[in-house]
Amino acid sequence: MRAGALLPSAAGKLYRRHGFANAEVLTEWPRVVGERLAEATVPEKLTRDGTLTVKVTPAFALELQHLEPQVLDRIATYFGHQAVKRLRLVQGHVPPPAPQPRPRRPRDLEAAEVQALEGRLASVDDDDMKQALDRLGRAILGSQTHPQGKA
Repeated sequence: MRAGALLPSAAGKLYRRHGFANAEVLTEWPRVVGERLAEATVPEKLTRDGTLTVKVTPAFALELQHLEPQVLDRIATYFGHQAVKRLRLVQGHVPPPAPQPRPRRPRDLEAAEVQALEGRLASVDDDDMKQALDRLGRAILGSQTHPQGKA
């Protein structure tokens, strides 16, 4: 069995010990609260009564205190339920977030791929829809390493 297959199970036990039933609160924190808040905060512990302990940089603590209702709303919206009822702020050093990998630029499509895509979109009457589907199709095809039919 690969180590990568064991990691979610092992990490889940560790996160639960720190009060996180769902590791997504930690792993998805920047998506949940936004990049700006994630740079100055890090979730530490979620208690059974719904209190989320958040470490916050001293310079941002007062602002986060005022933003608490919006943060709670973002968390509830992201997870689809109100798992967090209040924040407990602890001031301290927050390490900078890990750099996110830059998305790769899709490769240019070959003429046969462009022709096939245009053929599939020929029956779409709505111009806005056709343009959106064309962009999507180019992005999907351009992200593939080999054109279909070639290996």
